[in-house]
Amino acid sequence: MILQSFPPMGVYETLFKFADATSKYMGEPGTHPWAQGFPLTTQLPGGPPIPDTIKLTPADLKYPTATGNLELREALAAYFNTFYDAGIDEDHIAVFAGGRPAILATLAFLQPGTAIVVEETEYTPYYDMLERLGRSYSLIPSNESNRFRPTPDDHEVALAVGTKYVLLLKSNPCNPTGVVTQGDDLKLLVEMVSRPGRGALFDEAYEFYCDPQPESALRHIDDIDATDIFVIGAATKGLQVPGVRVGWVIAAKKHIEIFRNYSSFGMGGVSRASQLFVTELLELDRVRQAREAVRTYYSNQRRAYGRALAELGLALYTGDGGFYHWGRLPGDLTADRFNERLFEHDAAILPGPLCDMKRRKGTDGPLSRYVRFSFGPLAADSFGDDVAILKKCL
Repeated sequence: MILQSFPPMGVYETLFKFADATSKYMGEPGTHPWAQGFPLTTQLPGGPPIPDTIKLTPADLKYPTATGNLELREALAAYFNTFYDAGIDEDHIAVFAGGRPAILATLAFLQPGTAIVVEETEYTPYYDMLERLGRSYSLIPSNESNRFRPTPDDHEVALAVGTKYVLLLKSNPCNPTGVVTQGDDLKLLVEMVSRPGRGALFDEAYEFYCDPQPESALRHIDDIDATDIFVIGAATKGLQVPGVRVGWVIAAKKHIEIFRNYSSFGMGGVSRASQLFVTELLELDRVRQAREAVRTYYSNQRRAYGRALAELGLALYTGDGGFYHWGRLPGDLTADRFNERLFEHDAAILPGPLCDMKRRKGTDGPLSRYVRFSFGPLAADSFGDDVAILKKCL
């Protein structure tokens, strides 16, 4: 075979196992997609309606610009300046076909020899990206002993590696744990990675899902042009449109020029129709309403499912962000065995070992009994049925 073979990303590994066991696709009506990271794509209580049409002109059918449509980049700059006093303009932004392509491109174009540091328990695709790119990396402790909450000292030790360049790769809020670095702790972390030779990729896919308020590293960056910080977001979670596939990188203008050049040969731009749709979603009054509705709805869901899971015997380590619960199953039940039981009820969770940046599997792995339970796609009226299934399988 002329192509190199490699396995699917962890979430898809679970989806394929579910399909093999049930002959169904997780997310279809009647299934319980607790393993998947997508939000409701319907209007939330108190939230704005989600448009169901978009008007295109003949000009919109032409090739998009390499860095992204001006209208979208201006809307994004206005958004981040309004809510985080970011001090950016449209030339600090590059548009991608989702958040993951933006992350992959950033990692791919790092200077040779750049040291990458990443927390031990992290977003599943980071492992696949680093492995496929052949990038070496070192781990910041994030495990049961520190309640999956690395300290500023942990980050400082990891960043002081003595190489010319070092990059922190971090989801905030963390996927899978929901732990949020915010306030003074985030300010301190931004200061750490703003020093010469240091940089960071802050993956803020779950920005809207922080309690008590949405959070971004951009709040604490004085002059992004003087840093090697990359803030990555997407319309997927906060704007509730995962199928539109629009993401972005906010960084120094010199870095955005590199992404523009990459797009010219490797991506060809992003669907103009999708960009126009997301521009509409970012209208300031609308997005202000959306931020509050998302935070309120999912904070309530986090509390409700947290109480239920704790009563069922899970030891929870969940933070105050995202739409996941992260916890250890009771007794000696492993996540894989738990999924076998859940499959019989057309349900599934994401097994903890797939969030282990060392990929230690088997019953002896430190995360073998951990699960990521997603309440992102769940309507409020599904709660009773969800808990009943969980109770049967536990």
